[in-house]
Amino acid sequence: MKEKSTIEEIVTKKNFRTCRKGHQYFKTNEMLTCPVCEKDRKQKEGFHSLISAPARKALEHNGINSLIKLSQFSKQEISQFDGMGQTSISKLISLLQIEGLSFKKDEKDI
Repeated sequence: MKEKSTIEEIVTKKNFRTCRKGHQYFKTNEMLTCPVCEKDRKQKEGFHSLISAPARKALEHNGINSLIKLSQFSKQEISQFDGMGQTSISKLISLLQIEGLSFKKDEKDI
């Protein structure tokens, strides 16, 4: 007769994953993608390399690939993107200021 699995064995089996590229990892609640693939995908330069992965993905998902394009959005609009936190917003403000840019003004700011 087969022994019952412990809860730990069940959880371990349930959370063990292999990505499309063959990398094996244990998935956590916060993890959406393979950590090895995500590390390889991270940009090495440009403003995207200076912000967190969730914030970078949010900008990429919305077609924002340059600071000029970012400046066409208001801070309020960017804040609404999933994965965009206050720390990332602060970094983006600083990066825009370095280039002499800023977020588009909200109607309430005018």
